[in-house]
Amino acid sequence: MRRDLFDEEHLLFQESVREFMAREVTPHHGQWEKDGIVPRDVWKKAGRIGMFGFSVPEEYGGSGISDFRYNAVITEEIIRTGASGLGWGLHNDVMAPYLVELTDDEQKQRWLPGFASGELITAIAMTEPGAGSDLQGIRTTAVRDGDHYVLNGQKTFITNGINADLVVVVAKTDPDAGARGTTLLMVERGMDGFTRGRNLDKIGLKAQDTAELSFDDVRVPVANRLGPAEGEGFIQLMGNLPQERLSIAVVAVAAAEAVLEETIEYCRTREAFGRSLGKFQNTRFVLAEVATEVEIARHYVDKCILALNAGQLSAVDAAKAKWWTTELQNRVIDRCLQLHGGYGYMMEYPVAKAWLDSRVQTIYGGTTEIMKEIIGRSFGF
Repeated sequence: MRRDLFDEEHLLFQESVREFMAREVTPHHGQWEKDGIVPRDVWKKAGRIGMFGFSVPEEYGGSGISDFRYNAVITEEIIRTGASGLGWGLHNDVMAPYLVELTDDEQKQRWLPGFASGELITAIAMTEPGAGSDLQGIRTTAVRDGDHYVLNGQKTFITNGINADLVVVVAKTDPDAGARGTTLLMVERGMDGFTRGRNLDKIGLKAQDTAELSFDDVRVPVANRLGPAEGEGFIQLMGNLPQERLSIAVVAVAAAEAVLEETIEYCRTREAFGRSLGKFQNTRFVLAEVATEVEIARHYVDKCILALNAGQLSAVDAAKAKWWTTELQNRVIDRCLQLHGGYGYMMEYPVAKAWLDSRVQTIYGGTTEIMKEIIGRSFGF
């Protein structure tokens, strides 16, 4: 079926992003995977052509456009080229709402221009060594001391953790108040007591810097708190998680589409027993099943994007999109790898890298099991 999500403006933007990726990313990504990190310079280059901060008001250097379709364009082009090291989805899709919607005027002036230009790289620190999907189980604390909070704790699996200049840290300001005791603090590069651990060695997403962060008596100004009062952090997180989960679903469908396209071409040209793989009924049946599932997922995710733009994407709808598409992504890529035979196990083939990169999708942003729990609770049992 014809896809009708994008208008002409989005398609023109897609062309510019595609050209940028071909020129500035694709030739270098292999080296970035060896290095385990993407250089900051490419962030600045992307910022110069307007790839960050669509919802950032124009007065702060953004486009002033609240249209998630532009975010989707960038994500899809990144995935299409296999550039899994770029932490731009985290920057654009996850962090932008915190910085645009929860900051006061002074904070906007400090942070938004750099956010939009790519000179200020962002991250969010939720997960801890002993607390993942259960955000109420975090142990990081922030104790008020005059005009500062004294922050102590550890975070792990933080995307953009090495490069980040500005980190949203989820901390307990009242450990006895449950969800109402959580506050979001903005920790900046160079603050005393803020240190980064090793760049974690993952099975996939090799070019993406994922780090451990430590906070040892870090004095964070009260002026770096998100929101006018303490204890609003959990509500703020819950309000932004649907967009984060939709962003992951966009990645999932785009990745499945890209691998499917590559596999169809492989089956068209690869021969076995004197004929192409595509001539075998099993191959055609597998591809028929995969193509059908991916297209159905595509239309649901597109509908979710429009719902988000209209302010109507619920936590339940986002959870459905997140768990279903990420599980589908893993299933599709696994079946496509099987069709490649032994070559599918070789890193020179895109399907092998996609297989490794995809596995984390059902884990971060809330595991599949958590997504099902969110949906299940909506039934009122």
